[in-house]
Amino acid sequence: MGGYFRDAFDVWAGQPDGCTTRQDVLSRDGEDVVEGSDGCQPSSGSWCSVYDNTTVTVVAQATIDHIVPLAEAWRSGADKWTADQRKAFGNDLKDQQLFIASSSSNSSKSDSGPADWKPTNKAFWCTYGEVRSLGFVAVE
Repeated sequence: MGGYFRDAFDVWAGQPDGCTTRQDVLSRDGEDVVEGSDGCQPSSGSWCSVYDNTTVTVVAQATIDHIVPLAEAWRSGADKWTADQRKAFGNDLKDQQLFIASSSSNSSKSDSGPADWKPTNKAFWCTYGEVRSLGFVAVE
């Protein structure tokens, strides 16, 4: 895929609260989250991986996934977006496009779209479809 590189989306950029997008998602979506001394990076907690309905209890194993993969967005027109549009997409905390995923489910999904991959957690299928239907990749 010509020209695609993940860094074009400035993923995990700083947010107005001084934390990164990743840290904010971990805090937002976790249970019993204890933040470290910096007030941002969780040091412990538990997270439900929405794709496979497993519980992740090690911070480093709680990956954050873009429901619409960055590579798919690139193939669908993000290569024509401005740097600010790509950054907004890659760090979107408003539209529930970022979810906790176990390392194995995130790896399984990779940059696949819904034609090639669906969560094993069937209870999440409707949410998965709803988020994808918000038209993230139609921005130009």
